[in-house]
Amino acid sequence: MTALTPLIGISDIEAAAGLIAGHVVRTPTVPSPGLSDLLGVPVTAKLELLQRTGSFKARGATAKLLSLSEAERAAGVAAVSGGNHGIALAVMAAALEVKATVVMPRTAPARSIRIAEAAGASVRLTETMGEAFALVERLRDEGLTLVHPFDDPLVVAGQGSVGLEFAADAGELTDVLVSIGGGGLIAGVAAALHALRPGVRIWGVETAGAQAMSQALTAGGPVGVELSSIVTTLSAPSVSRLTYDHVRALVTEVLVVPDREAVRGCLELAEHAKLWTEPAAGCLLPAARQVVRRVGDGARLGLVVCGGNATAADMGAWSDRFGLREDNSAGSGKSAGSASELE
Repeated sequence: MTALTPLIGISDIEAAAGLIAGHVVRTPTVPSPGLSDLLGVPVTAKLELLQRTGSFKARGATAKLLSLSEAERAAGVAAVSGGNHGIALAVMAAALEVKATVVMPRTAPARSIRIAEAAGASVRLTETMGEAFALVERLRDEGLTLVHPFDDPLVVAGQGSVGLEFAADAGELTDVLVSIGGGGLIAGVAAALHALRPGVRIWGVETAGAQAMSQALTAGGPVGVELSSIVTTLSAPSVSRLTYDHVRALVTEVLVVPDREAVRGCLELAEHAKLWTEPAAGCLLPAARQVVRRVGDGARLGLVVCGGNATAADMGAWSDRFGLREDNSAGSGKSAGSASELE
């Protein structure tokens, strides 16, 4: 049996938060009357879509960049990304005058590719996410420093600053929902909340076809998965031992929702919370309904609204694909989406 990876501690997260202070935004933590009415229980949202580069990814990328030696800065950095991590690394590396190479699959949002290129990064495209991970490993072998999106304790500690702020700024919480791609965000948030809000349950959320963490939990460790979700920002080909061990130790359960419900969640967040999100955040709403059904009316939910890097064209295309433009149930309250669809 593989030994448990040492978990990130609150001192690691506090150190990372101090390192990145002044480079990233302390995003708002706000009660949401609209979402509270929609879900029937109090809801507080941590608005990471207002972070620099439009997602929480700026935190971990900045923590890693600020830790580099002069030799590592001179050689440059590389990252693999389905979109948001690539944007974050490109923009933050430019701000810190570090040369960056970003590897993305061709399925990555065109907007993400454009922003990374506009920031001055060298963007390399591959056919699949698996090929992207393989290419970035070769770049590391050539001397670039890998800024991994989730398999790096410093990156995870940087993402954990989200949980540090949430714990400090939120009122009473019983359950916090966090989206999962490779697991860096939930690992950091869970570590922070475990230390500062030990009674709070943490729930992970994936989309069907991007189930790297739930399949790892079933298998007893990280495994490669087939990717078919439209949610490229959650589509890691596997989680890491680091993130898996955090989720196994600190997370109540990982919930899986269909792509259609993740897109519906985006529409509901726009209508009821006035938030323009991407499906990686939209998936939280159908999962929140599951949590409320299980926990009951005493639930006090926290949602980490992880990012908002979707275009109007993206949202229109997804809405058409899933028939949501004509679906009057979107935004219709607690009844939106049957239990069978959401579970």
